[in-house]
Amino acid sequence: MSLLHKRSFLSSMFGLHCPRCRTGKLFYTPTFSFRRSFAMPEQCAHCGQPYMPEPGFYYGSMFISYIFMGWFCLFFIMFFHWVLDWSIPSSFALLIAVCALLFVYVFRLARSIWIHIVVKYDPSKTEIK
Repeated sequence: MSLLHKRSFLSSMFGLHCPRCRTGKLFYTPTFSFRRSFAMPEQCAHCGQPYMPEPGFYYGSMFISYIFMGWFCLFFIMFFHWVLDWSIPSSFALLIAVCALLFVYVFRLARSIWIHIVVKYDPSKTEIK
């Protein structure tokens, strides 16, 4: 893989790619697919990195998701209520709809962030086998 095609840390993390080779996909289906939303392969198809290194590995990703969604909800309601002058019930109704649409992506992103924190990039695994 040439230097121009190498993914950065952030593009790998937000693109839901393997943290070790930055080539393989973390999930079977596209980002906003609701079919098999939470299913992950056991290992990377490109470099063989296990995606479930130990039981309960993704427990920490729940905290990432919780913190992100907590701040998102807080600022969302503040913006719609104070800036756009919407009522509290209508702001919360819109928030529930937005959170329902973003749930799968936030779940996947939290898992991607967690595995990218733990597993380090290995440039030798980027080459095609």
